[in-house]
Amino acid sequence: MTPTTYKKAFHILVAAGVMLWAGSAAAPSRVSAMNALGADPVRNLYDTLLANMRSGPALGARGRYIRIEPVVRRVFDIQSMTRLAVGPEWDRLNDAERRQVSDAFERYICAIYADRFDSYSGETLQITGEQRSTTGTVITTEIIKSDGEPVHLNYLLRQNAGIWQIVDVYLNGTISELATHRSEFSSILRARGIAGLIVMLNTKADTLAARAS
Repeated sequence: MTPTTYKKAFHILVAAGVMLWAGSAAAPSRVSAMNALGADPVRNLYDTLLANMRSGPALGARGRYIRIEPVVRRVFDIQSMTRLAVGPEWDRLNDAERRQVSDAFERYICAIYADRFDSYSGETLQITGEQRSTTGTVITTEIIKSDGEPVHLNYLLRQNAGIWQIVDVYLNGTISELATHRSEFSSILRARGIAGLIVMLNTKADTLAARAS
């Protein structure tokens, strides 16, 4: 990928998490020994992204999407992510609307990964540690770009029915891009309602898929 593509990729990687409050992972209480179960979701995500990058042109956009989709569904707590991003409006949605907006958000995340992580030029995606936080477990990572520049990403995980899942992602340890998503979603919900938000997410996913094809 070109430098511009990587800049976008790292920005979108952060945005593929879900918004909790921006300070929730900023000050973990202590560093602990690496917990294999806690780190596994991030490791699984990174392994799949690297596989997509290495075989990206051969797979094509659809192949990359098919490969990343079950991983996103497994390692991210999509429903909690969607509930937090939608905000108070979530409580007023019926079951069908909740399912539709969650599905659209998941589809959007998968399309982002399939589009952005499409080729390989020697990059390294690595887990560097695990920290306890008052709100969960934080997995610290580095993405080393082909020019050697590191990008630091922290993943906040919580247990959901006994399974560790990602619920937020922080750039440089503190910056949650999903605050922007919640603001964006709130604006759309006010103007166009939940149906408008679902259409927006699906349209963005379609646009990414068309651009990557």
